[in-house]
Amino acid sequence: MRLGLKFDLRAPAFGTAPADLYAAALDQCAWADAAGFDTVRFLEHHGSDDGYCPSPLAVAAAAAARTERIRLRARAFILPLHDPVRVAEDVAVIDVISRGRLDLVVAGGYVASEFAMFGRTLRERPSLMEDGIRALVQAWTGEPFTYRGRSARVALRPVQRPHPPLVLGGSSRAAALRAARLADGFEPTKRAFFQDYLEECARLGRPAGPPPPPMPRGQFLHVTDDVEGAWKALGPHLLHEMRSYGAWLAEAGTGTQYRPVADLDELRAGGAYRIVTPEECLAIARELGPEGQIEFHPLVGGSDPAIGWAGLRLFEKEVLPALRAEHLVTEPT
Repeated sequence: MRLGLKFDLRAPAFGTAPADLYAAALDQCAWADAAGFDTVRFLEHHGSDDGYCPSPLAVAAAAAARTERIRLRARAFILPLHDPVRVAEDVAVIDVISRGRLDLVVAGGYVASEFAMFGRTLRERPSLMEDGIRALVQAWTGEPFTYRGRSARVALRPVQRPHPPLVLGGSSRAAALRAARLADGFEPTKRAFFQDYLEECARLGRPAGPPPPPMPRGQFLHVTDDVEGAWKALGPHLLHEMRSYGAWLAEAGTGTQYRPVADLDELRAGGAYRIVTPEECLAIARELGPEGQIEFHPLVGGSDPAIGWAGLRLFEKEVLPALRAEHLVTEPT
């Protein structure tokens, strides 16, 4: 079983200050590294009123300096908003700092205002994605290449060869087909699209990346001995996240578990957020099995880091030993 953390570092006005959130995130990365977690991922959005992290590679670089073994994942990295030559350089630096622990999961993005902020449009996404992925792969060879008529060379090569894992995230059949042609793997928002990816890989004679692991139902998991108290403390932050994502996705016409909700009762009933006891968390892990994944979001919606720490420590104390005893996870090496 894979264990992970994720951070988007939203900091709404009613929550924790950004500097405290970023400090807590790096401390939690170091804790997860020592506890034997497998991955930590950093998300990206731009121009959000709550300060949603706009620079996942910068945070990944900071985390690389605080950790030794955990995989660092920029997921999802909105490639069409960036110059891929610059991205290739930044990724190479982080891969060197981390001694080969960075994964890059690129996606096309879906928020029109973000594209406008960078002088681009949603209509340009397909060409920007395809040209950008090709440029990254060429850049990491260390050889000169041409990107959109410009001569370029990224002299610093990543530690991982031929390059860090370059995976495509997406929510459409077109993304699945693009991943089969250009990327090392595919991580869809809906599992059904993975079959399209597999079929296209077979047609092209290309090896397919691994399937997405089974995940708990919902987008959030928190472990506590006081479920009602945790709902009261985390509720405003969970509502903020659900409503923020819901508004973006409704505008884009993309359906996921995130949607506008009226109140906390509707949020709880929807099942996207699960606050559970240690015993319930262990049952979830057993249901997922050795191939599954549990991912925690301990600073969700700018919540008090003390709440996230309490959940992580309780998981470490009461759930993790049982997972190891049942050989669902291994001891850190």
